[in-house]
Amino acid sequence: MPSTRQRNTVLAAAATASAGALTFVAPPSTPSAARIEPGVAAGHAAQAQPQTSMGAATVGAAVLAAGCAARVTAKGKGQRKAVKVAAVSTDTEVETDCINSIRFLAVDAVNKANSGHPGAPMGQAPIGYLLFAEEMAYNPKDSSWCNRDRFVLSSGHGCMLQYSLLHLAGYDSVAMDDLKQFRQWGSKTPGHPENFETDGIEVTTGPLGMGISNAVGLAAAEAHLAAAYNKPDFTLIDHYTYTIAGDGCMQEGISHEACAYAGHLGLGKLIAFYDDNGITIDGHTDLSFTEDVGKRFEAYGWQVLVVDKGDEDVDAIRKAIAEAKACTDKPTLIKVKTTIGFGSPNKADSHDAHGAPLGADEAEATRKQLSWNYGEFEVPEHVYAAFKKQADAGAAKQAEWDKLFAAYKEKEPELAAQFERAVLNRKLPENWDECLPKLTEKDNGKATRLHSQDCLNAIAPVLPEFMGGSADLAPSNMTLMKCTGDFLKDSYSERNFRFGIREFGMGAVCNALSLDKTGIIPYCATFTIFTDYMRSAIRIAALSQAGTIFVTTHDSIAVGEDGPTHQPIETIPSLRLIPDLTVMRPADGNETAGAYKYAVERSKNESRPTMMAFSRQALPNLPNSSIENTLKGAYAVVECSDPEVIIVGTGSEVHVCVDAAKSMDQKVRVVSMPSVEVFRAQSDSYKESLLPKGVPTLSVEAACTSGWDEFSTAQVGINVFGASAPGGTCLEKFGFTAENVKECAEKCLKGETGVLSDGTQGKH
Repeated sequence: MPSTRQRNTVLAAAATASAGALTFVAPPSTPSAARIEPGVAAGHAAQAQPQTSMGAATVGAAVLAAGCAARVTAKGKGQRKAVKVAAVSTDTEVETDCINSIRFLAVDAVNKANSGHPGAPMGQAPIGYLLFAEEMAYNPKDSSWCNRDRFVLSSGHGCMLQYSLLHLAGYDSVAMDDLKQFRQWGSKTPGHPENFETDGIEVTTGPLGMGISNAVGLAAAEAHLAAAYNKPDFTLIDHYTYTIAGDGCMQEGISHEACAYAGHLGLGKLIAFYDDNGITIDGHTDLSFTEDVGKRFEAYGWQVLVVDKGDEDVDAIRKAIAEAKACTDKPTLIKVKTTIGFGSPNKADSHDAHGAPLGADEAEATRKQLSWNYGEFEVPEHVYAAFKKQADAGAAKQAEWDKLFAAYKEKEPELAAQFERAVLNRKLPENWDECLPKLTEKDNGKATRLHSQDCLNAIAPVLPEFMGGSADLAPSNMTLMKCTGDFLKDSYSERNFRFGIREFGMGAVCNALSLDKTGIIPYCATFTIFTDYMRSAIRIAALSQAGTIFVTTHDSIAVGEDGPTHQPIETIPSLRLIPDLTVMRPADGNETAGAYKYAVERSKNESRPTMMAFSRQALPNLPNSSIENTLKGAYAVVECSDPEVIIVGTGSEVHVCVDAAKSMDQKVRVVSMPSVEVFRAQSDSYKESLLPKGVPTLSVEAACTSGWDEFSTAQVGINVFGASAPGGTCLEKFGFTAENVKECAEKCLKGETGVLSDGTQGKH
């Protein structure tokens, strides 16, 4: 490293030699020499547009001067010491310009939209620069390349960081006009990152903590695929998952669940940056958040590194990433101390930079503070060149990967064929569904959770991409696959996930397994009532088009003795309100098999979620039930022409409806409706033929009656909380008997409408 005297001498010589000088702002940090890779400085200098013309000797002196320029530590909000050097791009100067380009694209877009969060991108810009211009392997022309590095912005409100990076990296999905349409109707740059809207976004983030939890799932996918497919001479899967999370992410409970799980699994390819800027909407975090996050993550089993000056010390972040990669048996948290709104003279380090535009005057002041002599939405060409270099390197890596896979197919034909089908093409095998059980009315009945177990274990050997687990309820949910072991630190090739009592984190991890774009079909399981713990993950699955299969059991008051805390009442009807989520409540074995056929194909072919609710208690197999009929959403289990009354049941109540119909003198059609959403999608002619208008129709479900007036003129349900008693007793007391259904059907025939039985008779 040149001495201080040498650096000062060269700087002085450069300043003297130059006829005209401009102000170069050296990024302050601990003193270190500029990093100049062979050929890079010359290349960038050729592309730059200096403000003065200089001779060759002057240019050479200026390059050397800038190359030796010391980074200095500054005090105050975003202050940086200026050094006069000649107008020429060096590697360090390009680095600074790249970082400031990210900052000001964020500032300008938020200002133009008059809405958004500029502060976080201004502080996080050095991290984003290093990832997209130096560290990550990615190809903007093929965002689904299976061995790309993954990036998740968990602090999704700062999404202008990600949009700026995607734009600079060359993704067609984020042109400059898209940045100018930030947060506007129809734009590709919505207010939080949306994977279904913007190519290059891995997962949808926004609810804080969700993104870092998704990152755990992406890293788990990498670990599994690497263990399942890599061979000594063929490393098909070898990539990193990076995420940036903020103070809010660290406070949300989901981050505790997922990050503790990541530490338990030892996911060494997961690198998380904690943007420790100390600001939330309310103000400084010491109002409510004083724990030592680093010690917390160390307790989880993570490696924890610290960068004290993340706004400026790019080398320190670079070294931390290298150290993180060197640790292969633990995930790494890099705690980066940043300044929200870095560079803003009046709003840095305050909540004023968090959720509101800087404004035109403050943006101009920030430009002066950071010596950014470019206009709004203006990016120097050498900045684009720097990011293009990394994108081109990613494309070259993908080309090398293609050659590797061609050789892999020669050496490992069976595994290669499986990889090509399941991972690359993301297709199901021909006739895969022939593995599903088929039953008759004469077969012994059992709880649909046991039928679910049969289906899971029929599917598992046929679909190696099928994997998942339960929130510490596997013996109750019946969700263990017998053909594989546990996905743990030393056994990533196995497929039974042991999520522990972490429903919310479990849901986010499984969503990411699907959104990894490697063909994984994930499922996760808990009691139906505890979907409330992961409801946001279920909602995000539907929004972000994640093909997660949510398996739930103990779906009604028939749970029994555990009482109303564990008995779902409003749960299933409320889940039906989530757009693009299909809810399945099977009534017997064939309907369970039909539900799995639907869910697996929807996950693999459409990347859409399905929620299934299974019974704890045994149920008989129904007449006319089949996989094919289940896929209609509703069908007649007891048919008759010109019915006088129709009784519609779902799940465990269908057989009660059948028994009620048998005891009636009138012509009764009994309909099983395992899925409201699937039935809605049928043709109008089919729906009218099954539920003709003008025929009195009674719905029966052991849940809230809300919503059933869409299909029925009268309802039997439970609009009160349950009670602790044997399951059969609860069903009887709250009105789910053939006798009560018959009585209500007869009232319906007489013209009575609305809720005819709401469970209040069972209160004591």
